[in-house]
Amino acid sequence: MASLDSPNSPPNQSFAIRETTHKFLRNLSSREPPSFSHFPFSPPHSATPNRTSSPCSSPPPPPYTPPNLVSNSKTTYTCISSILKKDGQILSMVMSNGLIYTGSNTNLIRIWKLPEFMECGQLKTKASMVVALEVSHDRVYAAYGDGKIRVWRRTWDGAFKHVRLATIPKIGGYVRSYIAGKDKMMKHLGPITSLAINISDDTLYSASLDKTVKVWRLSDFKCIETVQAHPEPINAIVVADDGILYTASDDATVRVWRRNFCVGDWPHSLITTLPAKFSPVKTLTLTLDNRILYGGCTDGYIHYWLRGGFSGQLQYGGALQGHTHAVMGISNVGSYVISGSADSTSRVWLREPDGQHTFLAVLVGHRGPIRCISAFSGRLGEENEEECTICTGSLDGVIKLWRVTSANKDSGPLSPSGYSYFELQQ
Repeated sequence: MASLDSPNSPPNQSFAIRETTHKFLRNLSSREPPSFSHFPFSPPHSATPNRTSSPCSSPPPPPYTPPNLVSNSKTTYTCISSILKKDGQILSMVMSNGLIYTGSNTNLIRIWKLPEFMECGQLKTKASMVVALEVSHDRVYAAYGDGKIRVWRRTWDGAFKHVRLATIPKIGGYVRSYIAGKDKMMKHLGPITSLAINISDDTLYSASLDKTVKVWRLSDFKCIETVQAHPEPINAIVVADDGILYTASDDATVRVWRRNFCVGDWPHSLITTLPAKFSPVKTLTLTLDNRILYGGCTDGYIHYWLRGGFSGQLQYGGALQGHTHAVMGISNVGSYVISGSADSTSRVWLREPDGQHTFLAVLVGHRGPIRCISAFSGRLGEENEEECTICTGSLDGVIKLWRVTSANKDSGPLSPSGYSYFELQQ
């Protein structure tokens, strides 16, 4: 693991964005935020902010911005809502069809409606700690601290509601498999850290601190494969539309997997391994066109790889600098890339037509590590490529909604030259 004091780490200096607006229009609670010291998925001690002030004091100054990432002076950002519930740490978040689902330490999943950002429902279970969330085709998938996944179907028949469909794995299923000596049907032996869905292949993926990825068939919620993916705990997974699976681990690599449909139970085979500069990779995001993969690391850097359209090659594109502590959450929408860090800030980048990234803004307001992020272009129901709406959830228990506007928004093809290649074998 890379030390934060290494020469490659960005210095810890203050930085202020020019000509930005930072307005807090609504604060629904002033209760002192809870402690986040016992969160099981927090970054190592060296990647945790060093707090010397009281929880109610002002947040620390924003981290240093390297010279090659100059902020856009025409960019403005505003915090349009800030909400604190009695749920403790916000651990997971997903956005879908004008709704935001948030999971926390408690047994509640709260549902928020946009653009009002008002709570419109809850999903309750006996289990607590919602560590991962995914939504696909009106189904909500939630991974809990007990190593199980709960599934709901949302309907609008007469009234908006969620109907519980299943718990994965089924109790009888993994008990019978244990008796029969079959491991692949058993639940994870460690906490689940991430979920990913590929509807076209009828599969749900779950990654765990037990170093494995399990593949579940959506039609009957049965486990069809267990992938021994990494020698260290797995922190995040994403899957592309063509079935390519990416796994990120504490072993400081991202591994790329392809599903073999003509072999047995469709096992996954390792295609290539992408090194992340000796720093554990905590979070992943893939662009909508599957061309760019971003990985956030514990040293505060975001590495990214570019994928060729016809050749299937992966190019190392570079790294985005700025955070002084571990990157714990990352999202992208359009040409915007948004990261959340244990330094209690979020950073926003714009991907330029030549493939380079321009730093736009640092969002300051949380008093704890930012664990999860969701975003969409423009405002709800109003497409605007020059605006981005961002929702952040933190271990301080606060959920914030932001709006970032960039006057120089543009997009275009990526520059293919000047990078090292990683080949995806067919």
